[in-house]
Amino acid sequence: MSILSRLVGKRSDTRAEVRPLWHRVVEIAREKPWYAEFGVADSVAGRFDAVTLVLALVMLRMERDGTLIEPSVRLTELFVEDMDGQLRQSGVGDLVVGKRMGKLMSVLGGRIGALREALPLGAEELAGVLERNVTLTGTADTLKLAGHVQALAARLDTLSDQEILNASIAR
Repeated sequence: MSILSRLVGKRSDTRAEVRPLWHRVVEIAREKPWYAEFGVADSVAGRFDAVTLVLALVMLRMERDGTLIEPSVRLTELFVEDMDGQLRQSGVGDLVVGKRMGKLMSVLGGRIGALREALPLGAEELAGVLERNVTLTGTADTLKLAGHVQALAARLDTLSDQEILNASIAR
């Protein structure tokens, strides 16, 4: 099945399994410490960056053993659906939505790649990646943010595949 048919075909049954995980990703990205303690900008761009940051960490965990590839595709479909809806709600017209969605998917892919490379290198390298890839306030503490991202990645790594699919990601 092509990616296009996956994105526009019948999806409700195939995505039900990962919908709780998508909601948990968004919940985690909306937690106050991202904005109040670590300096992610509390703006549309900053909130998008927080969602893609958490989603990227979850996707990296899902790709680890290669057993969650299909669920990760469905999770990406939910990301696309939600972002499409957000764009349309904010007044972006049909002719522009496709272009914007391409850019948003590129951002997600870039974030996954950057985190894949930076996470094993330590907090300082990760802080630099976060500074370049996340909309931050002027008072952001990127080392503290990097520590929080590392802690979330470590928590995700301790979870079984089933715990990931069940969205059992503790605070």
